[in-house]
Amino acid sequence: MPTPPNNNLAPTQIFLPISEIRDSTVVLKTGGLRAILQVSAVNFNLKSEEEQNALIYAFQSFLNLLDFPIQILVRSKKLDVDYYIESFGNIAKNQDNQLLKKLTLEYIDYIKKLVEYADIMEKKFYVVIPYDPIRSRNRGMFAIFWDNLHPRDEVSQIRQRHFEFDSLKKGLNNRIDTIRTGLENCSLKVEQLNTPKLVELYYQSFNPVTARHQKVSDLEQTTLLNI
Repeated sequence: MPTPPNNNLAPTQIFLPISEIRDSTVVLKTGGLRAILQVSAVNFNLKSEEEQNALIYAFQSFLNLLDFPIQILVRSKKLDVDYYIESFGNIAKNQDNQLLKKLTLEYIDYIKKLVEYADIMEKKFYVVIPYDPIRSRNRGMFAIFWDNLHPRDEVSQIRQRHFEFDSLKKGLNNRIDTIRTGLENCSLKVEQLNTPKLVELYYQSFNPVTARHQKVSDLEQTTLLNI
């Protein structure tokens, strides 16, 4: 007789700390919430001494305002020009002038080779803002170890997270406003990642090689992702 399939094999997703992504918020299995802000960069060395001192003072004031931890993430990845190339491909496809069409196709080929051989990287800067329920703030090492051994969610845990979400979201929003104001006072542009952008960020982070060849489509229609 053939061996029956093993239904107890755990999918990879259950070992991730994320339960779901909803309402521009990452929900962890511990019940904690995470918001991610993408922050613009500033070339400090090109500023005058007076401007540099002003930035230092503004950033110092920002740090003094914080009474909760944050995570600053600098992410480097190979420059993705697929959408840029695709747009020029559509232009070439609809171009009636054969000379312009040829020049457009040559430009596309040049950009592809430039990115491939020059290995051009881009940096993006993020601030991760946490907000955890009281029950998960003082968890001991044994509790964390036990969760790693039994990563699968229970129905009671899922219900508890859904019950706590709205009240925790209010506290998280207050922290977001504090961070946004402090960073904007440093002359930085701040954008909170919505659900589609969060999905894309985590997809690229957990699947860096696959993400370069398989794009996530229809993200703008995504409002909820269950991991």
